[in-house]
Amino acid sequence: MEEQKPKQLLHLVFGGELSDLQSVEFKDLDNLDIVGIFPDYQSALTAWRGRAQQTVDNAAMRYFIVHMHRLLTPGGH
Repeated sequence: MEEQKPKQLLHLVFGGELSDLQSVEFKDLDNLDIVGIFPDYQSALTAWRGRAQQTVDNAAMRYFIVHMHRLLTPGGH
């Protein structure tokens, strides 16, 4: 019997310094920190936590998790 792999649900983790803390507009798009693309939410969350903790002293620095699988298959989960 062949082992089934878990469904691949891609997630992008990235961040950067915001120009205004009340919006999601980045100060410098050329310096966005692309942490990586991950195969599931749990691994993306682990990466997000690690990077967010490294930048906790900079209030303007924000990291995000983008559910790429939702963008690739609209209406899909």
